Amino acid sequence: AGLVAQVAGFSASEGTRQKALKLGVIGLACSSAAEAAQGADLVLVAVPVRATEATMRAIDPVLAADALVMDVGSTKGDVVAAARAALHQHLANFVPAHPIAGKEVAGIEHADAALYRDRQVILTPLPENPTERVLLAHQVWQALGSRVLELSPEAHDASFAAVSHLPHLAAFALVNAVARQPNGAQHLAMAGPGFRDFSRIAASEPSVWRDILLANRDEVLHQSALMREALHEFEQAMEAGD
Repeated sequence: AGLVAQVAGFSASEGTRQKALKLGVIGLACSSAAEAAQGADLVLVAVPVRATEATMRAIDPVLAADALVMDVGSTKGDVVAAARAALHQHLANFVPAHPIAGKEVAGIEHADAALYRDRQVILTPLPENPTERVLLAHQVWQALGSRVLELSPEAHDASFAAVSHLPHLAAFALVNAVARQPNGAQHLAMAGPGFRDFSRIAASEPSVWRDILLANRDEVLHQSALMREALHEFEQAMEAGD
């Protein structure tokens, strides 16, 4: 969107850093999260949610006083807790964010400049955030073409357990259940567009979704119980011929 003069990036993988440079995703490859964040106006933490605390602990000492820090995690309660534990000097700088724009494929080679256009972004501001910093967070995402909403971390996690986390779990479970059957390969070969639409997200990065499901465990289990009740009602209706 042309909002910044330079993008500095860090990944634990040297190969990823070099690929990001080659593709023009970043302009400067850094050797640590702290180096990437030092002096930055905007810091975007894009890591598996269980790595949030360690990453924020690493960048806290070097953040500029007026820096805007955001994440892109799919859970918010645990991310807020991680920020409170790690950002001793700069908690007020952090505005938690969740862009609803994920893909089922991972890796820098799948970077997409239009990823956030016409997508929804959820902000879950902290009581410590100055009004102007929350406003700036809104403006950044809106400049990328996103529609911005605000929720509490609790409301966010409850909603996304229902419409994102449980559906991913169901897709993983369905594909595994079919593949493990004696005729699983034959069944999958017969699959049409409907199955592909439903199961596409089962190709998502397992380590990322392991962290998300564990982080939002209670809400996912609650939604799973509700789904079991609904399935039981369908089973009863089918047995009754209804």
